[in-house]
Amino acid sequence: MKGDWLDVLGRNFKRQIILCCWHSGFAISTNRMRWFQRQPIPSTLTPPTPLGGDQTLILGFLGGFEPWDDESRGVRKLAIKIDAMKLPNVHVETLENRKRDLAIKLIQNTFDHDQNGFLDDWERNSARLILYGQSLGGAAVVEISHELKRMGVPILLTVQIDSVALVYDDHIIPSNVKRAANLFQNDGWILQGQDKIEPEDSNKTKVIANIRFDYRDKNVDMSSLSWERRLFSTPHVKMDADPEVWATVEQMILSEIVDNTDQIFARDKSLALPSAPSGKVTPHQQERRNAQCLIAMQGVSAEGCEDKGS
Repeated sequence: MKGDWLDVLGRNFKRQIILCCWHSGFAISTNRMRWFQRQPIPSTLTPPTPLGGDQTLILGFLGGFEPWDDESRGVRKLAIKIDAMKLPNVHVETLENRKRDLAIKLIQNTFDHDQNGFLDDWERNSARLILYGQSLGGAAVVEISHELKRMGVPILLTVQIDSVALVYDDHIIPSNVKRAANLFQNDGWILQGQDKIEPEDSNKTKVIANIRFDYRDKNVDMSSLSWERRLFSTPHVKMDADPEVWATVEQMILSEIVDNTDQIFARDKSLALPSAPSGKVTPHQQERRNAQCLIAMQGVSAEGCEDKGS
């Protein structure tokens, strides 16, 4: 009982520290954010609205106070990479985690085929939607999923990357989500990702993975990051810069929407499924293989894999 009380107290204390840090960061960067707000948004990724039938919309949500088009962040990098593949009937865009109302409007416009301002049963049921997000963007994915459930809109896949929830719960995945995945680290003292997601209804939602990444002794190339992010190179920041994390997310998304994934994975060595490990392997190597096996086998373990799905 005492341990539970201390755990709650510790979590609340950490939450207050996180809020203070974010508010401080907001105050420091106010002028920068005002500059962004004055700029036009010439997105090359913005999908046409409405989309025709059998079209898939992928929305990525950035964390913190990051602008929607910050190409130094993993969410945006992945969106640009998928867009460059020119996959038929696939459209991808990124948004700020604070712009949840904008996300709902974009989704409504995208699947409102007759543009009458209302999603009928056919439009809702034919929607093909994938959501992914990092940090506060991961929590936004869950919040938006709940809103879409109230609207009756299904979601093919949600992926949370080191999801951090300051206001609402980000571990219960609503029943309108078909498949969900969660990637996290718990090495940081202040910022730790959600370590386990669970389905609201296990008959309707399959949680394909809760995958932990270990950064206690893992080196990640941070040279392309700003000096501020390198200065505070916490595990949370390292995870956003970790190419293995984003290769895993990419494989999850592509496995959901592309029929010829074997050809895509063959072209991109970062997505190749490794052979079963022989001899001693590092925890990082095993974690990586676990993730790829879970994806490739649709949540069923394969040789050399440790099933960490739920």
